[in-house]
Amino acid sequence: MTKKEYHLEIESDPNNLITVEEFVNYFATEAKLDGEKMSNLLLCITEAITNAIIHAHKKDKSKIVKIDVTTDDEEIIIVVKDQGKGFDPSKIPDPTHPDNLLKDSGRGLYLMRIFLKELRYNITPTGTETIMVMKK
Repeated sequence: MTKKEYHLEIESDPNNLITVEEFVNYFATEAKLDGEKMSNLLLCITEAITNAIIHAHKKDKSKIVKIDVTTDDEEIIIVVKDQGKGFDPSKIPDPTHPDNLLKDSGRGLYLMRIFLKELRYNITPTGTETIMVMKK
């Protein structure tokens, strides 16, 4: 089984999302993901990092978002770690509920659950880890 690991750290600045996109393109290409899977993965990772920058860090550029990726023959595991206090995913409103359909935010976690094999959170004393697993 071929296992590879990748790591990136960025300041909490939305302008760094272009660096994240390049990072995802790099490891996804090495992992031989097709175009659709790569697009879905990019959406999921960008969403997790945007949540870390905006919600966990409140765009505080002194805070760092860490991205660790492990790929093997079967799947890709991505861990996005922020320095925030964490949140309760069950408290995020359902974007498919009629009251929420026209809102311009709140769909990220929903889409992540659709595209990923697994999505979970590990809340630690130093921040929250968003753990995403995608089948290749």
